[in-house]
Amino acid sequence: MNLGLLVLRLVCGLLIAGHGVQKVSHHLGGAGLEGGTREFREDGFRGGSLTALAAGAGQIGSGLLLAAGLLTPLAATGAIGVMTVALTVKWHHGLWVQNDGYEYPLFLITTAAALAATGPGRWSADRLLGLPPQPAWWLAVALVVGAGAGLLTRLLLHRATPAAE
Repeated sequence: MNLGLLVLRLVCGLLIAGHGVQKVSHHLGGAGLEGGTREFREDGFRGGSLTALAAGAGQIGSGLLLAAGLLTPLAATGAIGVMTVALTVKWHHGLWVQNDGYEYPLFLITTAAALAATGPGRWSADRLLGLPPQPAWWLAVALVVGAGAGLLTRLLLHRATPAAE
C-alpha cells in the first residue's frame, strides 16, 4: 500500500506542479508568464498576469507538497481548488480530453481527494516529521474547501463572456 501511495502522490503532484510551471515559465513547454496570462484572458478571466502567477504558484505549491507527502490534507485541498477552476473552464466541452474536456482535471481532483482520505503513506515527509495520520474526515474538508475555493475563484475572476482575441 505504501508503494502505491508514493507512486500516486509523485505522479499526481508532479503533474500538477508541472502544469503550474508551464503557466509561469518557458520550462516544460510553457509559453512563459505572458502565455499563461494570454491563456487566462482567452478563457475569460480577469486579472492578467497576477491571475496566471497566482494559479501557477498554487499549482506548483500544492503539487510539490502533494508529491512530497508534506501537509497532505492542505496539499490535497490546494490541488482540488486549482483543478476545480480548470474543470470549470473545460466543462462546456464535455468529459473527454480529446474534445478538450474536463477528464484530466477530474482525475487529478479525484486522486488528490483519495490522498486526503488515505493519507500520504509511510514514505512521506508527513511521516518523517512525525505528523499524526489525518482522520478520514479530511476528505470532506479537502473537497468542500478545495472545490469551494475553486468555484469562488471562478465566480470572482471570470467574465460573463471570454475576451475578444
